[in-house]
Amino acid sequence: MGQDRKSTVVITGASSGVGLYAAKAFAKRGDWHVVMACRNLEKAKKAAEAVEMPADSYTIMHIDLASLDSVRRFINEFRASGRPLDALVCNAAIYMPLLKEPLRSPEGYELSVATNHLGHFLLCNVMLEDMKRSSSPDPRMVILGTVTHNPEELGGKIPPRPDLGNLEGLEAGFKDPVTMIDGKSFESVKAYKDSKVCNVLTMRELHRRYHDSTGIVFTSLYPGCVADTPLFRNHYPLFQKIFPLFQKYVTGGYVSQELAGERVAAVVADPEYKQSGSYWSWGNRQKKNGKSFVQKVSSQARDDEKAERLWDLSAKLVGLA
Repeated sequence: MGQDRKSTVVITGASSGVGLYAAKAFAKRGDWHVVMACRNLEKAKKAAEAVEMPADSYTIMHIDLASLDSVRRFINEFRASGRPLDALVCNAAIYMPLLKEPLRSPEGYELSVATNHLGHFLLCNVMLEDMKRSSSPDPRMVILGTVTHNPEELGGKIPPRPDLGNLEGLEAGFKDPVTMIDGKSFESVKAYKDSKVCNVLTMRELHRRYHDSTGIVFTSLYPGCVADTPLFRNHYPLFQKIFPLFQKYVTGGYVSQELAGERVAAVVADPEYKQSGSYWSWGNRQKKNGKSFVQKVSSQARDDEKAERLWDLSAKLVGLA
């Protein structure tokens, strides 16, 4: 198939972990061109070569989701490439569980919420315009989820639990001295979990606002616990050793990076995942032929009023309001 007839998918954070293996899965399909949107171009190039992606199956472009300027520069660079946008996968995330004091984004926002939520929020909103022009009969926007967003599931019960409160921190401008969405004192693990609740709320609100008028399919997925992903590189070394074993032999939730990547590609490309507004999960998550199903999201993540308010406050913080 000629390059001009390939569909184009943008994947954030595609230089390692699930993002890299999703890129590999798309390259293997043969009818997709992958734009790997990454912070470290050299690392992305080496990673793509290491998993043997054909050189003509991908393009690497720079993005740092913590920086709103960088997100805007990426969008301009993508548009200059002349490629269509048929699918967008918001995969990149940072998780810094050992931090005692917050780090800040260039705009002054707490770093994990800035990267995992606000950067992707801006990207989705602006690139919606590109996706509306896609000639694909089935354009899709997918945001990666995590079981930890949901205290109603085993993996989400471990404290601290996510809680956006009434979004007091965002309402107060989310800059120093504010570090958390609920305006309370800084907890690095909770900041990560809160940002992932925001991802699900964003997906649901995108669906509510735009699915009917654009036909774009907006979904989320939890591909299983990829316990050896670089997402955990900022954790204690002992945790990095024990966690994969715990997930493999105790919870049964462990999934390889390769299988998780294939599941992401399936949710983007396969007809059975066309149900917009859905959050996909897998039964017997570690089994290759485990059946996918639409998972109920946490009560917080299905709060439509909160979704709308989060949207308005986020739009203001990223300069869209």
